[in-house]
Amino acid sequence: MKYYIIAGEASGDLHGSNLMKALLKEDVDAQFRFWGGDLMQEVSNNLVKHYKDLAFMGFIEVIMNLRTITRNLKFCKKDIEEYNPDVIIFIDYPGFNMRIAKWAKQKGFKTHYYISPQIWAWKENRIKAIKRDVEEMYVILPFEKDFYEKKHNYPVHFVGHPLIDAIVNRTQVDEYTFRADHELNEKPIIALLPGSRKQEITKMLSVMLTMVDNYPNYQFVIAGAPSQDYSFYEQFIKNTNVHFVSNRTYDLLSVSSAALVTSGTATLETALFKVPEVVCYKGSWLSYQIGKRLVKHIKYISLVNLIMDQEVVTELIQDDFNPNRLKTELDRILDPYERTKFFMSYYELEKKLGGKGASTKTAKLIYETISQ
Repeated sequence: MKYYIIAGEASGDLHGSNLMKALLKEDVDAQFRFWGGDLMQEVSNNLVKHYKDLAFMGFIEVIMNLRTITRNLKFCKKDIEEYNPDVIIFIDYPGFNMRIAKWAKQKGFKTHYYISPQIWAWKENRIKAIKRDVEEMYVILPFEKDFYEKKHNYPVHFVGHPLIDAIVNRTQVDEYTFRADHELNEKPIIALLPGSRKQEITKMLSVMLTMVDNYPNYQFVIAGAPSQDYSFYEQFIKNTNVHFVSNRTYDLLSVSSAALVTSGTATLETALFKVPEVVCYKGSWLSYQIGKRLVKHIKYISLVNLIMDQEVVTELIQDDFNPNRLKTELDRILDPYERTKFFMSYYELEKKLGGKGASTKTAKLIYETISQ
């Protein structure tokens, strides 16, 4: 079978690569053509476009890059027609993927969606397009199944969260070697995860780094995103107690005592590593005002709290994300008693996510469906 896969972000590259590996076990003759990144390219050489060229964040940036986005849409449609796949698999990235799905369904291609757009948070009216354009939907959050099936009468497959597989199956790091390789001393580590895009990193990291002088008995380590070079981060590193590790976030989390994390998938990754965290978010004033009006009925921004339906991790949003509040919350997650409560909540979270095997379940369902 011929599979055309579209992933537009680093997380999609990770989950796409594991799905491709699982598909190869189901279908030994599987051929891939895809939009993604380095991890997917390790499975197959047929990379069409790298997600680094597709990442536009926030309302303003999208508007400024409309010409590029339109050009990419046109190119993608042409490329799909020339490849003529047996199925198109969309991985999250809804602004782009839903437009391609509409066109693809009209052209008669099979359309499968892995990792649902978060329409339960905003743009719920996208359900009409999903019902019309997506033949099979594979959801990874437990509450999404009820949202689709009970609220919108649209059957979906709950396959569990692929992050569990990504974390369980990774190569275990030796802490002594990791510290030696990155010139880290014996002090406990506070990990800083400021996001992956330049404007996001700039806003988040400058506030996170105000904590350094308050905690001389800890060392702070920035988790560098694969999409950014060290030269970009270098401007922020003014203290000898701040270190940098590029593209080794999982290894870093596995040896960290606490973490300050920008809202997004990283909040869930941090929880699955059982690391107490403070969730942080600060966007431009205009983007935040627009977003706040669009997302009215969601109580939390972090996946951890959304899945647990309670505040397990503190969320510091916009004006609350300031040095005073951040220090208060960092003190709290370093307290031994509070840390025990975190660990108990994190184990419950993992149970709710459905256990291992998301990639395998999804690959099996896709292959069985398109083979019929």
